[in-house]
Amino acid sequence: MKTSQILLPLLATFATASPLEGRQSTNVGITANEFTKGGCKPIIFFFARGSTEIGNMGSTVGPPTGEGIKKAFGGGNVAVEGIDYSAALSTNFLPGGADLAGIKKMKDLFISAASKCPDSILVGGGYSQGAALTHRAIEDLPQNVKDKIAAAVTYGDTQNLQDRGQIPNFPKDKVLVICNVGDLVCSGTLTILAPHLDYVRKVPEAVAFFTKKIKAAQ
Repeated sequence: MKTSQILLPLLATFATASPLEGRQSTNVGITANEFTKGGCKPIIFFFARGSTEIGNMGSTVGPPTGEGIKKAFGGGNVAVEGIDYSAALSTNFLPGGADLAGIKKMKDLFISAASKCPDSILVGGGYSQGAALTHRAIEDLPQNVKDKIAAAVTYGDTQNLQDRGQIPNFPKDKVLVICNVGDLVCSGTLTILAPHLDYVRKVPEAVAFFTKKIKAAQ
């Protein structure tokens, strides 16, 4: 009887604690705020979705890219954060090809993570207009923040031609621009054809690049 009285409170304590499975989940949904709501992790991934995509991660390449990084390094070691911006079609036509508020949001998140999480490795990326957001956010970051970014990957990059396949003022070897054959967006236009909507199959390529660069930075 006494043993039961001791064990029951202990079991109740374990039951109310955060389950291990939850802490280490590799699932990423259309919205992710794991840095702003969960704090520092060894790896922090910021992603900007494409125009008109839902949530803040989108429903195409964003979630599986985040999941791929989590599977490579463990769900509990990676914080995934989508960029909350309007992702309107009209802002593609602005100078630099992206929403100005979104650029500031992504830039501020990188700066915040570098300051609050000095031991974390930062990575980032985006799709379509989100790729442009990534260019514009990273290119003007303070050098000490850029130094903490191990890699950036863009899909269907609207600034590929304009920025010559790289992010200005950032090491080219840290950047992977993924452009499908026939995607005219990567050729400097905003003409959307089928190849621009077919990037999910390229997610393993992006994850492999992130994995290589993160491991090199560890």
